[in-house]
Amino acid sequence: METSQQRPFSIKLWPPSRSTRSMLVERMTTNLSTPSLFSRKNGLLSKEEADENARRIEEVAFATANQHHEKEPDGDGSSAVQIYAKESSKLMLEVLKRGPQNKDDGGLAETDKVMPSRETSFDISGGRRAFIDEQETEELLRPLKQQGNSYTKICFSNRSFGIGAARIAEPILVALKDQLTEVDLSDFIAGRPEVEALEVMNIFSSALAGCVLKSLNLSNNALGEKGVRAFAALLKSQSSLEQLHLMNDGISEEAARAVCELIPSTERLRVLHFHNNMTGDEGAIAISEVVKRSPALEDFRCSSTRVGSEGGIALAEALGTCAHLKKVDLRDNMFGVDAGVSLSKALSRHAGLTEVYLSYLNLEDEGATALANAFKESAPSLEVLEMAGNDITAEAAPAIAACVGGKQFLAKLNLAENELKDKGAIMIAKALEEGHNRLGEVDLSTNLIRRVGARVLAQAVVDKPVLKLLNINANFISDEGVDEIKEIFKKSPEVLGPLDENDPEGEEDAEESKEEGDENEDELESKLKHLEVNQEE
Repeated sequence: METSQQRPFSIKLWPPSRSTRSMLVERMTTNLSTPSLFSRKNGLLSKEEADENARRIEEVAFATANQHHEKEPDGDGSSAVQIYAKESSKLMLEVLKRGPQNKDDGGLAETDKVMPSRETSFDISGGRRAFIDEQETEELLRPLKQQGNSYTKICFSNRSFGIGAARIAEPILVALKDQLTEVDLSDFIAGRPEVEALEVMNIFSSALAGCVLKSLNLSNNALGEKGVRAFAALLKSQSSLEQLHLMNDGISEEAARAVCELIPSTERLRVLHFHNNMTGDEGAIAISEVVKRSPALEDFRCSSTRVGSEGGIALAEALGTCAHLKKVDLRDNMFGVDAGVSLSKALSRHAGLTEVYLSYLNLEDEGATALANAFKESAPSLEVLEMAGNDITAEAAPAIAACVGGKQFLAKLNLAENELKDKGAIMIAKALEEGHNRLGEVDLSTNLIRRVGARVLAQAVVDKPVLKLLNINANFISDEGVDEIKEIFKKSPEVLGPLDENDPEGEEDAEESKEEGDENEDELESKLKHLEVNQEE
């Protein structure tokens, strides 16, 4: 929300920029290689040794200060800057007192041995998305060569590795793999020709094979079947995976079968994410086999994957075996009514469900009703329910209202792009009237709702203590109705979503107009005012 008051100007001091960190290294290199009282006694460091020590000092000082900032963040980061400077000075003094060191085997400087990194996460994904050459790879991955480092998580995302860069990374990863538990190689071959990309994937796969990972992210790499099989050595060696991400990877039917074939065990898998793939029905059937082998699965995403009725039914049946399921995201597929009904039977057994995303699945009234009835009898702690774009009419509204009426933990309800009209909107509004103090977002946009339905809905949610958004845009609310709604939200106008796509002149279909005749909105409100919704569990 706009305000006429000018916001106070503030400067954020932490973290320092790359140029600032480089400048500090240059200054320390100069100080370490300049004659001093210490150098007269202990000897003068060469320019090369001074530079190497300066880089390690800066990395350790940065890690120490950053760890402090993460645990005790201040407003501008000034305390982290002070620690950064103090730690750099202390470590530089130690090097000066120690003097030059011999490196007879070309290994790491002594400062690497006495000052191991205390960070556990190594991430080069920040900055501009770009190709990475051998020299830059050597520079970026230098901290991983530090003896005694504590890195257990690496993220190489957003940098495109060629074969030369991969060869630089290979021995570093081989040396590091026994301590790694999380690897993120998402979007790390962007723009490379297929032959080169496959070779890079083979190099990384072989280097990391045998590490005991909890989390592996290979998203955004256009893998296809060839890419999945290029990671065969790594995938086959994994028996303790808890999270696997394969999003936007061109996972076709053949690629899905390769995934099913190459991962030997998913008994500990808690998170399995597919999104924006071309899996289709046959691919979904293959993925359903992975799901069946994942009894600990809590979070499953298979959205925008071109799955139809047959694949949807297979996934539904597989999900029925996952007793610990908490989050399901199947949006934007072509399930249809039969798959929706199968899904309702499967999910009715899961009391732990907290988030359910079922928008754009062609559920229609029958599928939506079956699912609403299933959730009514289960999922007592449901927090998110999304069923937008499913051709749901007022016929399914009683079941949906009965479902949401009993969900006092509900934080988000999305039923946009359906055809609930006033009758359905009022039923759902009345179900939300009592309690629901955690409700933060309600979306019934594009539902053919008119003045009375919009008004009753607004009145039902306006006083919810944590409400952040009521979206009723793109409906048929009259100008008078819009004014009434704005008046209802006059104390919290920022909560009411935009109404710029509302059509006050919108007309319902001729058949309904004939049935309703001249019944006006006030009469409709009167008829529905005492409507009761069955919320018995």
